[in-house]
Amino acid sequence: MFYLTRILGRPVTDATGTEIGTIHDLAIATGEIFPRVTALAFVGPDKTPFTLSWRKFVETFDDSGVKLTVAAPDLRFSYLQPDEVLLARDLLSKQIVDTQGMKVVRVNDLKLSESRNQMRLLGADVGTRGILRALWPPLETAAAGLARLFGGSLPENIIAWNYMDLLDRDLSHVKLSVTHKRLHELHPADVADILEQLTPSQRARVFEHLDNDQAAEAISELEDELQAAVIDDLASDRASDILEIMDPDDAADIVGDLPYDKAEALLRLMGVREARQVRKLLGYRENTAGGIMTPEVLTVGPDMTVEEVIERLRRTAEEDENIYSVFVVGEGRVLEGAVSLRSLLVSKPDVKIADILTTDVKTADPDDDQEMVAEVMSKYDLLAIPVIDESGRLLGMVTVDDALDVMEQEAAEDLQLATGSDKTAPASWLSLRRTAGWGVAWAVVLFALALLGRFGLSAIGSGLVGPLIVSAVLLPIVMRLAEDIASRASSGLIESPGEEGRPKLGRRLLGATLVGLALGVVAGLAVMALLDIVLDNVVMAGALAAATAGAVLLTSLAASLVAAWAERAADAGRKISSNAISGGLVVLSAVLFVALVAAAAMLAGMAG
Repeated sequence: MFYLTRILGRPVTDATGTEIGTIHDLAIATGEIFPRVTALAFVGPDKTPFTLSWRKFVETFDDSGVKLTVAAPDLRFSYLQPDEVLLARDLLSKQIVDTQGMKVVRVNDLKLSESRNQMRLLGADVGTRGILRALWPPLETAAAGLARLFGGSLPENIIAWNYMDLLDRDLSHVKLSVTHKRLHELHPADVADILEQLTPSQRARVFEHLDNDQAAEAISELEDELQAAVIDDLASDRASDILEIMDPDDAADIVGDLPYDKAEALLRLMGVREARQVRKLLGYRENTAGGIMTPEVLTVGPDMTVEEVIERLRRTAEEDENIYSVFVVGEGRVLEGAVSLRSLLVSKPDVKIADILTTDVKTADPDDDQEMVAEVMSKYDLLAIPVIDESGRLLGMVTVDDALDVMEQEAAEDLQLATGSDKTAPASWLSLRRTAGWGVAWAVVLFALALLGRFGLSAIGSGLVGPLIVSAVLLPIVMRLAEDIASRASSGLIESPGEEGRPKLGRRLLGATLVGLALGVVAGLAVMALLDIVLDNVVMAGALAAATAGAVLLTSLAASLVAAWAERAADAGRKISSNAISGGLVVLSAVLFVALVAAAAMLAGMAG
């Protein structure tokens, strides 16, 4: 096996053994499952780049370099073909889409293999080993050995070529093999997951390879806050075409989030019928049945026969994906009832719809709260619920997919209220901001208490008893910080995305360290200012402040480790108590604080 980062810079020698340059890059033909290396790019002594055919001129290849079949004067240089890609220039350090893992990753190295005197690309290394190897190969060896020493491993993370899709270079002209799973072949929800990981410019490149139908489906699956941004980034003509294809309720949600001028421009470019539907929906308040309903409803008359209705279904089914129930309307589009698809299938063709319709239909008012509508649909197992006005006229329907979105949104909001988390900003920053606020509040209260007791405490002097008594007064601030850290760990456990979506332990500990340091600095500075006044001893105040910061940092790290253990235990089916986690971490923080304060006071006393 060979790795590109180890190959680059190796010598190139001709048939006489004369070194004529160093390896600069390798080219591959992209139309294969495991592409073969087709060309060698090397740099001569005067830094002049050359490209030559691998099959014609490369005799042997190993870790020491490349040996050519002819002498330097007999070489015939070539140019890259349209279906060829340079590995270092076009792939190395570039972002790619892992179409199997549905995520965006960066190429840290490329793995190759020699077979029958041919060199083939196996895939991209997107893991830690590739980073270490690119920095310095012995670093990778040392890290792997260290992992084995502790009973672990440092596995490779290789993505095969047939599961790669490029982002940073337009390869639309490159004909890939039919086994190469491209983005447009993925499910729209998977495409949406990938789009959410990209920058706006990268998203634009992806949309260049999707037709309008695929783009509309993918945008519908995006998070709400991204949908409008994606449409806003597209050219107006294409954006309006995509909005026309989308369900009117989805299109209305997006248009409602756009700037007024942009929204009006798109609505004018849309078809008259589609624009009229969107404008009607925009007239309803947010978070209501009217705001989430779709006006595209299949309706039939009570005098139609089963055969006539089924024939209409056949004609419209390809365009209308929301056929959950057939609503029966009379004069003035007044709702009279509904007919299930099952009833249509089991009834005779000449039966009148009026004879099989159900009149006891659950309905919603356009001003009903969307959460209430979703609860009604859940309670009665409805796939769709009609929305009618005060006169009974059918306006549209709320479908099950919209109800599920509402329930997911409401559940997320309830979880934020219960845990104090917020999905709109990084958890570590929110925890820092919230905890820092509490820390400042506690510091103000304790500062006032310290001023009141200054004369009594100063009488004890600067011995060990005084600092310990002051530290006992300060203990609640550390315990309050620990409680907030524990709450953050518990909420992370509740919101856990599953084993595959969790960060690695090392990354988790790094985040806990950064948060712990930030919180510790805030608490330490508050304690430093407080104790400097009370004890009138800068050395002692600094030591106790450092002890406070250390206790907060260690508590944050402990919380991260406990959360990681709790997640694994929960995956194994064991019941985990959030109260036990919080209580244990608060007790641990108190013990750590007292121990560190005692040690710091003794050291400061000896130094003084």
